[in-house]
Amino acid sequence: MQDDKSALKATLIVVFTGVLWGFYWLPVRTLAGMGLAGPWGTAAITAAATVFLAPVALRGQSLLCRERRRAIAFVALGGAAFSLYSVALVYGRVAIIILLFFLTPVWSTLIARYVMGWRTPILRYFAIAFGLAGLGVMLGAQGQVPLPRNTGEWIALLSGMLWAVATTGIRATPELPAPQAAFVFAGGATVTTLCIGPLLSPWQSPDGSPLAMLAIVLGTGGLWWGLSMASLMWATVRLDPARVGILLMAEVLIGAASAAVLASEALSPLEMIGGALVLCAGLLEVWPVRRVRRN
Repeated sequence: MQDDKSALKATLIVVFTGVLWGFYWLPVRTLAGMGLAGPWGTAAITAAATVFLAPVALRGQSLLCRERRRAIAFVALGGAAFSLYSVALVYGRVAIIILLFFLTPVWSTLIARYVMGWRTPILRYFAIAFGLAGLGVMLGAQGQVPLPRNTGEWIALLSGMLWAVATTGIRATPELPAPQAAFVFAGGATVTTLCIGPLLSPWQSPDGSPLAMLAIVLGTGGLWWGLSMASLMWATVRLDPARVGILLMAEVLIGAASAAVLASEALSPLEMIGGALVLCAGLLEVWPVRRVRRN
């Protein structure tokens, strides 16, 4: 009975996380409109999250130092990938950015098979086919060459690739404790945004209300990067990975719907078809594979 309650609670947390991140573009773009353009809004948000997580993470500082450097590097790379995804939301259409990021199954399958040498089930090859087909349809929906059309789309595509590398590396290295992992994740994101900020958008003094910006930065860093990530780490160890992957796809639907209603960023029919193919790729990537025992 207790296991059933924990599974239900974990399921609700994962669904809530997906829905919450579907609205993540709102505070990011609000900060951009208030003068924290490009990566600077994300840098402020992730820096706030790093500060929030520091007291908890530093309690296990010696444990963090004993972990292998590769594990820390891959977790930090995951934070860098997420920061790029956050930055991309400022430069491109929300639904397209989210779908480009969700092409991760294509890259993770290719890395697992041809870099790590891991066995690849047949369904994963179908995931690659659906993902690449969806990418082509989505980016070529206006009759142009199916390539990213703006800075945001290129950054989103890169973020998905980096996320695939990070998750593969995290899987192959010793696991970091959740508080330390979250701290390193947010720290990696902060360093990344501070490095790319001058390249994408030179710093300019924001013209919005300092108190309003501070409230958005602290709220977004604490809720999205702090609380939701920590809750997700608790929930994922209590659920089947396939179930977690499927439930998190609520982010795609909520992000696309909210952008269409609140920002008038509706997708064309062909873009919807391409997006559906990308979602199919994600489903195939997390679909449970039955293992056959051979005599």
